[in-house]
Amino acid sequence: MDHDSYSDGYIRGILNSVKSIAMVGASEKENRPSYFAFKYLLERGYNMIPINPGHAGEDLLGRRVYARLADVPEPIDMVDIFRSSQHALPIVQEALALKPRPQVIWMQLGVRNDEAAALAEANGLKVVMNRCPKIEYGRLSSEISWMGVNTRTLSSKRAQIGGIQRMTLNRTTAPGGSTDAATAAARAQRDHATR
Repeated sequence: MDHDSYSDGYIRGILNSVKSIAMVGASEKENRPSYFAFKYLLERGYNMIPINPGHAGEDLLGRRVYARLADVPEPIDMVDIFRSSQHALPIVQEALALKPRPQVIWMQLGVRNDEAAALAEANGLKVVMNRCPKIEYGRLSSEISWMGVNTRTLSSKRAQIGGIQRMTLNRTTAPGGSTDAATAAARAQRDHATR
């Protein structure tokens, strides 16, 4: 596989098929990119599993933190590597020892390890390198285009207006988060309609 370029179909297929994502290197610090990505994917309905040996046993956004992939008591569909490139190979080796094995190894922006990728692919896993699933999800769902970013994705479907929008990869609006203001506005609209 050419790891310099991925088709939208390949990325979309992965993001649509995985349900649980173990993020190796997840941080509890709110200003870290791994925290943003973790929170974003959790809000999109993925079962996010934080892996960080320095915080094992603690909670990150309501999710228990584990020291290693092997400590996770449930199947993992995708391993998201948020560590530097030299750490990717041992993480892939650990992932390959899991029963059942994950379907995908995803290496974050700036993380590329061709040896780790070759090992994962030789064992039947899909691999993505130097990409962020948060960014790819936002691009493919068109959420990121709300900020004026060219997503290279065209659609004639108009996004629904109202509240905080969460777009799915299939271009339909999914339930989003709620704020006190949005709840109050919805209540006022409902009360007005019943008069």
